[in-house]
This record gives sequence, structure tokens and C-alpha cells, in this order.
Amino acid sequence: MKFFNIEKTSEGKARAGEITTDHGKIQTPIFMPVGTVASVKTVHQRELKEDIKAQIILGNTYHLYLRPGMETMQDAGGLHKFMNWDLPILTDSGGFQVFSLASNRKMTEEGARFKSHIDGSYHMFSPERSMEIQRQIGADIFMAFDECTPYPCEYNQAKSSMELTHRWLKRCIDWTNDNPELYGHKQRLFPIVQGSTYSDLRKISAEVISEAGAEGNAIGGLSVGEPEEEMYRITDEVTDILPKEKPRYLMGVGTPWNILESIGLGIDMMDCVMPTRNARNAMLFTWQGVMNLKNEKWKRDFSPLDEFGTSFVDREYSKAYLRHLFVSKEYLAKQIASIHNLAFYLDLVKVGREHILAGDFYEWKNSVVPVLRQRL
Repeated sequence: MKFFNIEKTSEGKARAGEITTDHGKIQTPIFMPVGTVASVKTVHQRELKEDIKAQIILGNTYHLYLRPGMETMQDAGGLHKFMNWDLPILTDSGGFQVFSLASNRKMTEEGARFKSHIDGSYHMFSPERSMEIQRQIGADIFMAFDECTPYPCEYNQAKSSMELTHRWLKRCIDWTNDNPELYGHKQRLFPIVQGSTYSDLRKISAEVISEAGAEGNAIGGLSVGEPEEEMYRITDEVTDILPKEKPRYLMGVGTPWNILESIGLGIDMMDCVMPTRNARNAMLFTWQGVMNLKNEKWKRDFSPLDEFGTSFVDREYSKAYLRHLFVSKEYLAKQIASIHNLAFYLDLVKVGREHILAGDFYEWKNSVVPVLRQRL
């Protein structure tokens, strides 16, 4: 069974493909909703599958390790069974969460010692421990343990951090090769390219990651505050080096226009908390632009939430009603907005894929990106 099959490459770097896992196929390019603690916030698994049309979701190693803990996870039979999700799952390594705990962590060659944000207890993540936890979670795709640098980042810090990530990768691969899967389905390890915004470091890292021979590769350390142009530049440089026959995952990206630009640079997989986080703050993404549903202008707009939307909430609720729910601080507002935004993101990559197959992706992308960015 071939893990990744490219169906068509456009006139540039954009490509349409298919990833095959033991929990199902994923048509790429794909956006992956983030389910940090075994839940995509405010959204039922049934809605994820039937209304949003998610093909793969993310779980978070750091958060799941702290709660519910790995004993509960293993007793449940892994994350798929625990959360009743029978499609593919990807887990991150916990590296980014440890990075974000800057004042409560200590990095050494061995790994990262950190303080729990829940109860202040101390824990240690080594590459081996991260791999072990991700085995116990049982995701179809899991990530190598890496160190994510902040932006801006001094050159020497970025270089030493990247080299540490490369040394940790070897330990991740060794542990993975020595320890079998737990739940009867195959897990695939993706290493992560680092190097901040320095082209020479990114080139070195992309070459080291390529030589590791993994079934897919990820680009980390972007979308951490650098200008969009820098993110696109680095992504373009790295995708020139990473193997073309393997899926490329750009971590933590992004806005709808970020997603389309990244697809144009040869990216196959993306994830971001933005559609759900912004939804909870009344910001909706649509094919016409960005809407703030708290604005007074929607107070008596009884038209459907989004006439071009693909989910039931777009047809069944009006802009005025959703605004009323937000103003009233009603929980249902966050749920409706989250379903809308996620369904839009999945529709965005689906339509993008159709244009790659049709051969006019770049012409289409260049026409829709300015529209997506405008404020309504």
C-alpha cells in the first residue's frame, strides 16, 4: 500500500494527491482541524465528519499526556477509540507547547524539563518519551520531537537549536524502530525542518530531514510572528529540497490566504487553531471576505449566514441571529461560528484541489486571495 500518491502537479509546485492510512484516505491538499485535548473545540465528532467533512484531525501530545494521562489513553485503546473518531489522526510531538512555556522550561541535550500549566508539577520530555507517548496515543501520523525557536531569533541560537533537533531526530527514529505499534495500525513518523528565517540553515535542515528517509516531512518554526513574506520565502526554499514524492506538512498555518499561497508553494498538509479560535471571537471567514459578527451592521441582516457556505449552519441561521447570540454571550454562537469556519476551510482546500486538477490553480488563486482578505 503506497502511503502517498500524487495525482497531478500544476504548472508550478501545487499538487493534488492522496495519503493512505489504516484509518482511511486523505485527499491533498488538506486542512486539518486541531483537536488539542481529544476535542475540536465546541464541535461534535459527528459534525466534523458529516458537516465539516474533515478527513484528518490533530491531537496534542503535551495536553493529552497531562490529561487524561497515558494510563487512561491505553485503557481506552488509544485516541481513536477514546474520542470515537475512526478517521486518521496526527499528533504533534509536544515540542511547540514546551517552547511556548518559555518561562517554565529548561532545555538540555537530554530533553525539555517543564512545569505543567495545570498544577505546576514538573515533567521531562525527551525524544524517546515523546515517541512513547505518541505510541500510546496511537495517531496515524506522529511528529519527531523538536525545538521550535521564537521569532526573531539570533542566528547562533537558531543554528544550535536546529542541530539539537537533528540529534533528537536520530533518537526519535531509533526509538520508533525498536518499539512496535500498540493498537494494530501503522504509525508514520514525520521529522521537522527547523532553522528560523535563515535560508542557509533551512537548506541544511531540509537536506538532513530529507536524508532521514521518512514517509513524510514537516516544516516547523514558521507562523510564529514572522512577516508573511518571510514565511512564504522559507517555505518555497524548503519545498525545493524536500522529496517531491512525499507529503509536506506546514505546521500551524494559517489564514485562508496563507493556505492557498502555501499550496502554491508545494505544501500538502496544514493545520491551525485560527478557524476555531477566531470563530469563538465572532470572526467568520467566507469566500467574500472576513466578517466580524459583533458589528452593528449585521443586527438586522436576516439573510443566511453564508449563501456560499457548505454546512447546515450557513443555511439554517441568519447573520442577525448569530450576532444576537454573540452579543448575548450564548454558547451556541461559538458552536455555529466554529462549524462554519471549519467547513469553509475544508471547502477552501477542496476547491483548491479541483483547480489543481483542472490545471488553472494559480490563475484562480491570484483572483480569490484579494477577495478572501477583504473585511466585510
